[in-house]
Amino acid sequence: MTLQLHRPDGEGGLEPVPEPPADWRGQLRSSRWGTSLEGDRLPALKNPEMNPTSRFRSALFWLALGLVTFGVLVVGYGTGFWG
Repeated sequence: MTLQLHRPDGEGGLEPVPEPPADWRGQLRSSRWGTSLEGDRLPALKNPEMNPTSRFRSALFWLALGLVTFGVLVVGYGTGFWG
C-alpha cells in the first residue's frame, strides 16, 4: 500500500482513494482554462512583459556576435596569444 493509492481514514487506518474522473478538464473551474468559453477553446492570454524581437534584429545580433567572435580569434592567433 502506498499513500498515492490510499489515504488516512481518520481512525488510524487507510482507505482507497477514489478513481479520478476520466475527463480531468471538468475539474478546471477557472475561466482562464477555457471552461466557461464555448467549445472549450482557450482564451487569448497576453503577456505584457514580453516584447518579441523582430527576426531581422535577432539575425543581425547573431551575425554580429559571430563576426566579433571570429575577429577575437583572428586577433588572438595573429598576435600569438593562443599560439
